[in-house]
Amino acid sequence: MERYEIAVIGTGPAGLSAAVTAALRHKKLLLLGQKDLSAKLSRAERIDNYLGLPGISGADLAGKMAAHIASMGIEITEDRITQVYAMGDYFALQGREMYEAETVILAGGVVQGKLLPGEEALLGQGVSYCATCDAALYRGKDTVVVGYSPREEEEAAFLAEVAGKVTYIPMYDGEVRLDPKVNVLREHPVEIRGTLKKRVLVTKEGEHEADGVFILRDAVSAGQLVPGLETDGPHVKVDLSMASNLPGLFACGDLAGRPYQYIKAAGQGNIAALSAVGYLADRKAAR
Repeated sequence: MERYEIAVIGTGPAGLSAAVTAALRHKKLLLLGQKDLSAKLSRAERIDNYLGLPGISGADLAGKMAAHIASMGIEITEDRITQVYAMGDYFALQGREMYEAETVILAGGVVQGKLLPGEEALLGQGVSYCATCDAALYRGKDTVVVGYSPREEEEAAFLAEVAGKVTYIPMYDGEVRLDPKVNVLREHPVEIRGTLKKRVLVTKEGEHEADGVFILRDAVSAGQLVPGLETDGPHVKVDLSMASNLPGLFACGDLAGRPYQYIKAAGQGNIAALSAVGYLADRKAAR
């Protein structure tokens, strides 16, 4: 399996900044995220504190960032990473595919809102964060998908090709574009319960029994993403070099704490990448 020197998870300002710095340092880079970058950034009406670009809209800033990485030949691998394992001298990243990297930079943002009761306890036991990763496990079975943005409709559509029944609960306004065979419900999830054979998504309006429940958000909480990672609420505990408690793993941007500002995220992405480069150099010298 191909092993990268630096894997960056997230394509907001922090992740893109980290990727640019890693590429400038000629590191073997894997950038994981969305090719349409950050929905949060693109929806920003006006940004006044990004140095050199006063009054720029979020969409325009995202466009400039996209053009920057394209000019450098940096490619984005569209995959949702659901688990990162520290393997000693490298990290294993699990998504639709498996990846290996000597260092990892987490830049995926924070999970907005609280986890559903029962969600964490049942993760991997009938609850999943990736429909395209785990669809094969639910061939011919009943599933419920809770999607937090329109981009999750693609995963629900993929799941519908495999599962026996798919119920989709959108947590956003606007039209849902899915095949009529997908049952779309406008309800409000409050809890996930588990039995020996079934999972039950409880909403304010009722209960939905299924073999599998998929919770699809833009980001997975850091504590669930990386076993053994020290966190402080929704944030990763990092030092001034953006290093976490796990050697070789760094975090930046919103995930590293407040303030949630684009210019701060970009700066921390640069620091995280430089720290990863230094970590790699130190390891090489010690061999």
